[in-house]
Amino acid sequence: MKLKWNKKITEDSWRILKYNSETVGGFEKLLKLGPSVSIFGSARIKENNKYYKLTVDIAKMLTKLGFGVITGAGPGIMEAGNKGAKESNGTSVGLRINLPFEQYTNKYVDEDYLLRFDYFFIRKLMFQKYSKGFVIMPGGFGTLDELFNALTLIQCNKSKPFPIIMFGKEHYEPLFNWIKETLLKNNLISKEDIDLIQLTDDVHEVERIFKNYFKNNSFDFNF
Repeated sequence: MKLKWNKKITEDSWRILKYNSETVGGFEKLLKLGPSVSIFGSARIKENNKYYKLTVDIAKMLTKLGFGVITGAGPGIMEAGNKGAKESNGTSVGLRINLPFEQYTNKYVDEDYLLRFDYFFIRKLMFQKYSKGFVIMPGGFGTLDELFNALTLIQCNKSKPFPIIMFGKEHYEPLFNWIKETLLKNNLISKEDIDLIQLTDDVHEVERIFKNYFKNNSFDFNF
């Protein structure tokens, strides 16, 4: 098969303008935010699931601490995070990715803080730049992608460190143990890298982690 290289190069060149548009739009909107925490987790988790209810509680707690809540704007855990923020009169942000499925925004996102993205990498940039912490609720590939992207950027000093909490021991303890017993044991990561992650089942522990961390750390953009 003969590739039409000239046509492809032209298409890629024009696509850069779309990248710039999404990036500038995100920066302009999110610069207005105060300190905020991103909550990640599965879109497939239903309202009667215990992690949905715990996410609502975590979001309410974060807003009472003065944080806004950022999610991916969709259903499941994302909806629960926005719901908790909204019910506590906090800032409820949604960074929606345009997909051929999950094509709706949950009703708890503040209209002024709903952003739509075609490109995952630009959306991930917004989460990483404007979050003062990540709460990683149970989820699948997308959730793990956000987790390991953040860990990699902090490990490589491309982002300032911030609290990264894996919530749900029954879901994440096997992964956490594999990281320690395989990656750390084989010297593929350092002890300091393990210390970037905290694993808990307790909403009050999440509150303690954020309170203690920001006693000694200022609020600023991560890069």
